[in-house]
Amino acid sequence: MPALVLPSRPLSLAPDVISTPRAYFWAAPFMLALTVLMLVWEAPGVIRDFQISQNPLALDDGDVQNGRCTTRKLFFTDCSARLVYSYGGRNYDTEVEVMFVDFHTGDYETGVVISADHPELATISLGLDKLWNRIITLSIFALLLGAMSLGTLFQAVRIWRVKRHLRQPALLNAIPVEITAFDRKRNILSVTYNDKIANDRTGRSAYTRMKKGEEPLIVGEANGKAVGLAVRHGKTALPVLLDDRLQRVGLTEAERNLALAPFARSDADQAAPMLIEHPRKTMSIGGRLRLFFGTLLLIFGGLVGFWLWYVTSASTPFQSPGMDINNLMPAPLNKWGCMQLRKRFGQDRAPFGCVADDFTSWKY
Repeated sequence: MPALVLPSRPLSLAPDVISTPRAYFWAAPFMLALTVLMLVWEAPGVIRDFQISQNPLALDDGDVQNGRCTTRKLFFTDCSARLVYSYGGRNYDTEVEVMFVDFHTGDYETGVVISADHPELATISLGLDKLWNRIITLSIFALLLGAMSLGTLFQAVRIWRVKRHLRQPALLNAIPVEITAFDRKRNILSVTYNDKIANDRTGRSAYTRMKKGEEPLIVGEANGKAVGLAVRHGKTALPVLLDDRLQRVGLTEAERNLALAPFARSDADQAAPMLIEHPRKTMSIGGRLRLFFGTLLLIFGGLVGFWLWYVTSASTPFQSPGMDINNLMPAPLNKWGCMQLRKRFGQDRAPFGCVADDFTSWKY
């Protein structure tokens, strides 16, 4: 790599040579909002059940109504129920929801459990059985989302601190950086680069935008990616990617020509290296429509096949998502499916999708 000769005095850099990715402005608030939403949604139920677990009392005459568990993404299960019970001469009616991680098919058995100290606190026994599962699941999700939000915020603060330090002249030290991504839109070249080639590399990534006519100073290639020339500005945390005309550095014209001399091309007709975006293969509108409807057909076929297996061969009528699919079927198909299930499980209470208004008997 040719050496970049810069004056041995503090030099200033153009403003906005380090940019903040636009995603940072919405990613951190969005993930923080998800964290708060999850805590508001799940934490009260976990705290309630933890209190109940300190002195639980199972009620044999408690009534679990409209109980339903749904499994999503193969192992995320959420259950909801209405609990009606009497204790100490008072009647109680409350709704509960619990979420946990479980690899399970079929039905769950549960009952009403209250706190002997605070009988107004009630839950399902399944919620207590999965209490530590729920605590760990909630903690992991809250920590992951919170860490992602704080990490994005930390990166944004780092960029703002670097931009503030770049306002003051400082000694510049040239280093190579790997250009990991770039994009040209509306005469703006957006470049992401990583400080992982220099001997004193930090591994940090930075992002910059260049206006029309500006190109990064490309000095080679490594690992199939372009290598650009950047400078460290004093002790700032992020390097600054240079442009091929050194307009980003506060130099005189003579100093700029002297610094660019080692990078001059030996052949006047040979263009200086620049980032070239490879053409992307695009799909025709007809191909996209075929792919779209083909995907819908595969999904529909898979759902129908699963439904047929559920109503004719499943080992239990309380299999999710079989119950949900059967409930969504048109009335004639739903009736036929419920009749197939009743032939094999008529001695049991009816599953969701085939249950009558009393929430117990079969509707067909």
